[in-house]
Amino acid sequence: MSDGEYDYLIKFLALGDSGVGKTSFLYQYTDSKFNSKFITTVGIDFREKRVLYKSPGPDGTSSKGQKIHMQLWDTAGQERFRSLTTAFFRDAMGFLLLFDLTNEQSFLNVRHWMSQLQIHAYCENPDIVLCGNKCDLSDQRVISENQARELAEKYGIPYFETSAANGHNVSQAVEVLLDLIMKRMERCVDKSWIPDGTVRANGPFTPDLSEGSEGSRCAC
Repeated sequence: MSDGEYDYLIKFLALGDSGVGKTSFLYQYTDSKFNSKFITTVGIDFREKRVLYKSPGPDGTSSKGQKIHMQLWDTAGQERFRSLTTAFFRDAMGFLLLFDLTNEQSFLNVRHWMSQLQIHAYCENPDIVLCGNKCDLSDQRVISENQARELAEKYGIPYFETSAANGHNVSQAVEVLLDLIMKRMERCVDKSWIPDGTVRANGPFTPDLSEGSEGSRCAC
C-alpha cells in the first residue's frame, strides 16, 4: 500500500490514567516492539499504521478489502492535561480505554473516563474497547478478570486483557475496535458524525454531510 493510497483515515484515541501503558500499547501495535524506558506522554502524540480491512459478507465470504490508514492518538493521563485531551475526543471515531491490572485506582477511574467520553465524544455511546493492560505481571495484579468483565458488561463494551510487553491481545483489541467503527459507518444513515477527511474521494462511498444533526452527533 503506497503512501497516500487509502480509502479511509480512521482516528483512534487511547485513554486512561498516567502509567497504564498507553504509549507502550500503541508502540507494540504499530512496531511490534516494547520499550520499557518510555517517559510520560506530555500532551498528545500519535502513531500510524496501514491495514487492509475485510468485512464479512452475508454469505460468510470476505469483501475485497478496504485500505485503512489508522492514526492512533496517545493522550496524557495526568490531570493537568485533561482539558487538552478532551479537546481531541470529538475528532476520534473509536477509543481504547486502558487501565493497569496492577493498579486498583486506574481501574476505579475507568468510570471517570467513561463519563468524559459520554460528554465529549461524537455521541453518548461511542465505540470503545476496554483493555486491562499488563496482564503479563500476573503476580502483581490486583484486579480480577471477573471484576473487569463485569464493568465492561455494565457499559456494553468489549474487554481484553492485554500486555504491551509481549503483545498479548494488543492487535486483537485494535481490530475489534476497527470492526465496530466500520460497521457503524455502514449502518448509519446520518453520516454527520464522521469527521471531515475520513473518507477519501476515491473511497468506497462519500457520505453526504450536508444535513447532519446538531453538533455532529451520531444518530445510529
